[in-house]
Amino acid sequence: MLRARGLLVQRVTVPGTQGPEPLSAARRSILQRRVRWIVAATITYNLIEAVVAITAGRVASSSALVGFGLDSLVEVLSAAAVAWQFAGADPAARERRALRLIALSFLGLALFVAVDSLRVLFGAAEAEHTTVGIVLASLSLAIMPFLSWFERRTGRELGSVSAVADSKQTLLCTYLSGVLLIGLLLNSALGWSWADPLAALVIAGVAAREGLEAWRGKTCCADGC
Repeated sequence: MLRARGLLVQRVTVPGTQGPEPLSAARRSILQRRVRWIVAATITYNLIEAVVAITAGRVASSSALVGFGLDSLVEVLSAAAVAWQFAGADPAARERRALRLIALSFLGLALFVAVDSLRVLFGAAEAEHTTVGIVLASLSLAIMPFLSWFERRTGRELGSVSAVADSKQTLLCTYLSGVLLIGLLLNSALGWSWADPLAALVIAGVAAREGLEAWRGKTCCADGC
């Protein structure tokens, strides 16, 4: 067990083998540049996604779609925290602060979406059909898994807890895209307007869990997942 900057890390070595080889300076530099490119792509896509989702969500009174757009903004903040970490000369020194920023962004999203979805469930508004939302959720369901996989793979090789945490935020967006798509389709096809705020509550619950795990430093770098 190693304890560094408050994060508990377990190093596992398979019997009969040696531990992972330390990264060379050249390889580390390549991985850090790769993280910056992934982060830039994530920020660009999510800014567009946020604008479209929030606008369409307000028009259709869809708390799930608005929550999805807000999650996109949170993902921008999360990616920006990782970009800030790797912009310095010593990324490891900024690791913990970047991770805490990611955690707070998750928790803020969960609180807002939960309040808004409960407001809709109790009759403040009724969600309408939105073709834009259905198309957007479908696109995100196709794009986000790749971005998450690429960043997670790079972050694990680099040994960056914050990069892996950010990749989990991107993966969360994939799950939320599926939840959002189901809620929007049920509302459009069957007129189940309650499915929309219910999907938003699922989004809030998952975001809260991920925020708590990020705050505690529980990522795939640390727990071996």
